[in-house]
Amino acid sequence: MSVKSKIDRSKLPQHVAIIMDGNGRWAKGLGKLRVFGHKNGVTAVREVLEGAIEIGVKHLTLYAFSSENWNRPKAEVKALMELLINSLNKELPTFQENGVRLKAIGTLSHLPQDCQKTLANVIELTQHNTTCVLTLALSYGSRNEIIETTKKLATQVAKGEIAVEDIDEKMFADNLQTAGTPDPDLMIRTSGEYRISNFLLWQLAYTELWFTPKLWPDFTRQDLFEAILDYQQRERRFGKISEQL
Repeated sequence: MSVKSKIDRSKLPQHVAIIMDGNGRWAKGLGKLRVFGHKNGVTAVREVLEGAIEIGVKHLTLYAFSSENWNRPKAEVKALMELLINSLNKELPTFQENGVRLKAIGTLSHLPQDCQKTLANVIELTQHNTTCVLTLALSYGSRNEIIETTKKLATQVAKGEIAVEDIDEKMFADNLQTAGTPDPDLMIRTSGEYRISNFLLWQLAYTELWFTPKLWPDFTRQDLFEAILDYQQRERRFGKISEQL
C-alpha cells in the first residue's frame, strides 16, 4: 500500500509550512556552486506544490528567503532574485491551470524593483484562484513581523482608534501579515537542522513539527505524504487532555 493511499483525506492539515533548507550543501556535495542547488530546489517546490494539490492541502507556505539571507554573498543573492523572477514567470501558466493563488509575506520593499513588479503581477493574476494558496516568505523575519504589528496596534491606541483592553490574540493575529490564513497545522524542515529560524514564530504556537535529514532538492511529494501521514498519527490536544478530545 502506498503512503498516499494511507492518508486520511478527512484529517488533512489545511496549512503546511516548509523551511526549505539544504540547497547549498546539496550543490557542494556535487562539487557545484550553491546557485546550482537553488535552481534544483525549484524542482522540489514544484513537486511539493503538485503533491499538496493532489491530496487537497489548501495552504502551503514556503520560507524562500529570510531577512537574514541578505547577509549572504552578493552574487548568490543576485542569482536568487533572478531565479525568483524566472520561476514566477515560468510557473504562472501552471498556477492558473491548477488554481493556485500566490501570496507573499515579508519586507517586500527590500526586494529589487523587478522582483517586486513580477511578484505583484503574478499575485494579481492569480488572486481569484481557489484550489491552493501558495505563500512565499520573502525577505521575511518573524520577529520583525511581530514588532511591526505591535507598532501598528500601538499607533491605533495612540490615535484613540482602539483601547489597550481591545487587544487580544485575535486582534493581534488579524494584524499580522498572515491575516486571513489559518495557522500552520504542520511545519516541515529539511536538511537535518532542528531550528525554526525566525519563521512564523507567532503562527507556529501549536503547530506539529516534522524534521527530515533530506536536503531540499531531494525532497519529493512522497516525503510530503510521509510527513502528513506522521502528522495524522499525532494527538493534537491544544492544552487539553486526551479524554477531552
